[in-house]
Amino acid sequence: MSTTGTNRRWPSWTGTVVLAVVAGLVGGGVVAGVWAIFGSDTDSSTTSTASTASSCDVVGVADRVLPSVVTLHVRAPGGAGTGSGVVVRAPLPGQSGSTSGTFILTNQHVIAPGGAVGEVTITYLDGVSHRGEVVGADPVTDLAVVRDEGERDAAPVAVGDSGSLRVGQGVVALGAPLGLSSTVTAGIVSATDRYVRVPSGAGNTHHLVGAIQTDASINPGNSGGALVNCAGELVGINSAGASPPGDQGSVGLNFAIPSTLFVPLATEMIESGRVRHPTLGLQVAGIPQDVAAAHGVSPGLFVQQVVPGGPADDAGIQAGDIVVSINGQPVRSPDDLTQIELGLDVGSNVEVTFERGGQSHSVQVTTASAG
Repeated sequence: MSTTGTNRRWPSWTGTVVLAVVAGLVGGGVVAGVWAIFGSDTDSSTTSTASTASSCDVVGVADRVLPSVVTLHVRAPGGAGTGSGVVVRAPLPGQSGSTSGTFILTNQHVIAPGGAVGEVTITYLDGVSHRGEVVGADPVTDLAVVRDEGERDAAPVAVGDSGSLRVGQGVVALGAPLGLSSTVTAGIVSATDRYVRVPSGAGNTHHLVGAIQTDASINPGNSGGALVNCAGELVGINSAGASPPGDQGSVGLNFAIPSTLFVPLATEMIESGRVRHPTLGLQVAGIPQDVAAAHGVSPGLFVQQVVPGGPADDAGIQAGDIVVSINGQPVRSPDDLTQIELGLDVGSNVEVTFERGGQSHSVQVTTASAG
């Protein structure tokens, strides 16, 4: 499916806040340290509630959703760890995939500790364990899909619409922090439509675009677990938390991949085993306001290189041009470009406005697959 300059996977990203971090899954950052939410292999069950989510019947939500939440034990050449996953039924809401059955959604960094996909063991609420097969994994958005090789007919969670979430609304997080299976915590939606860059242990970067920010306590091991609304509907996949330098615990800054993103991406993985990300075929560098003023140009993205034969090249954009907006949205950093590209489909048409020699130009660019 293609769109025309639209953003199908999450709400408009204007006004999002970029959380600055440095490389490393555990460590300090300019604003915060981001941890990858892995834990130990211990196993117990705890449930806690928060007064901020008093509007939620947390007990009722836990009863409905916990049978759909699993613990994932992963062993890979690059390391081992424990994370979480949530059972869903395909085709997912609003999708027209031809594959049916139950699948487990989780994070890419859960099934690939150290960067390499590992051997996955799925443990259910009743303690039964089965071998898992990784159907697809996307390091760009940190999403993965796993299938139970034993074909257990586990209870799937209902999938909700993260686009309808409101700040202050109660939410419940379920997973296996520190390996403690079937842990339930509650809180509120602190913000929506966040953009967070999360350095991974494999040296690349996960891009959480349109992420849900919550103060529901999640900790290492919660990755891949469920974030549900008060109706027990899955609205997010818990993925990352931020903490002050030197502190790896939860401080109420936690982020989840929204259903508006994971539903189409998971469907693509279930159907084809991979995700095709759109690209405009540009390599760019940001031009800060002061630098732009000093050189008499507009702030924007300096085009360092155009991929030969790529979308931007076909549209006539050249190295040395300055891209100032895409679909009317000002762009100031490479992250702005990344957010826009991730929100499009392969084959989407966008209007790119750029400057060359002091003159403004606008062209239509049709996105292609990044590979």
